[in-house]
Amino acid sequence: MTTMADVARRAGVSVATVSHVLNETRPVRPDTRSAVLGAIDELGYTHNTLARSLVTSRTRSIGLAVSAISNPYFTEILQGVEAGALEAGYSLLIADPHDDPRHERKVAQLLHERRVDGMIIAPSAEPAELVEYLLRREVPTVFLDRLVGDEHDQVCAESTGPVRQLVEHLADLGHTRIGLVAGLPGLSTTTERVQGYREGLRARGLPFAPELLAGGNSEAEGAQDATRHLLATPEPPTAIITANNAMTIGALRALRAMGLQVPGDIALACFDDFSWADLFTPRLTAIAQPSKDIGAAAVRLLLERLEEPDRPPRTIRLPCSFVHRTSCGCAASAPATPPATPPAAPPVAQERNRTS
Repeated sequence: MTTMADVARRAGVSVATVSHVLNETRPVRPDTRSAVLGAIDELGYTHNTLARSLVTSRTRSIGLAVSAISNPYFTEILQGVEAGALEAGYSLLIADPHDDPRHERKVAQLLHERRVDGMIIAPSAEPAELVEYLLRREVPTVFLDRLVGDEHDQVCAESTGPVRQLVEHLADLGHTRIGLVAGLPGLSTTTERVQGYREGLRARGLPFAPELLAGGNSEAEGAQDATRHLLATPEPPTAIITANNAMTIGALRALRAMGLQVPGDIALACFDDFSWADLFTPRLTAIAQPSKDIGAAAVRLLLERLEEPDRPPRTIRLPCSFVHRTSCGCAASAPATPPATPPAAPPVAQERNRTS
């Protein structure tokens, strides 16, 4: 087995210099660093990361806690996190907190006990216990997708403007009874998407009808029940918006079971695009979130926090795209367009700094 001493002899430097290059514990001249890295590559030396962590107090690992990892949205976020972490030389420890406040607190503790350098977490609807644990132990953390307050680093997509755009689009097609299958109460994404729904109605002069707002609890089964509830009202909607991709599946199942055709009998538009959304019949009009970019941005925020622990917390919001297909009732699809009310910030992201 090749040792650090073998690398030092091949590079013509001391073992201490090799250690400084590997552990980044002291600046090394570029030519010396190049010689050491060349020797490592030539000899096939594998660094002992456990020994490195003892020297630097860093494990170069990140804990990622997201619920429903099988959900395509979170799967794409995971890809973004993984790519960003790998590029920076970090590994991932992944856990599913199941959107359970007590379980997510336990997951955070388990990741912390494994000495991850920081965490990226999609919090539940009741994250108080989780947040208290992380703050008390000063664990560098970025909250993902769901916001928990401006005093934390967090990254998510815009929600209000895009849902408003869906409502306005359906209203412009002549729909005056537009239903919303909303997500799990307490999540910031749910609150913001309901806000966008109400803003869209107001923008088109349509009244808000409480019976057209149904909770789907962010899951397919809940959305099935919510869709059946909407269509059982005395004046059922002629169009439905679903607030995430799992609920879109549930709504479609309910409509099929009731023998209703989309968009012939009822129009459908959804928040969250699928990689296979244009394979459905009809093809789904949707809001596409920049999932991989969200994951990559979360890694960048975390690495910045690790390098600068005392900087003010930041919230980054990324814009979504409106993907116009045919489930809304339009005859043909059109190119994706930006949200109707884009954030007044740089084109890539809206970034909010909190100062003390």
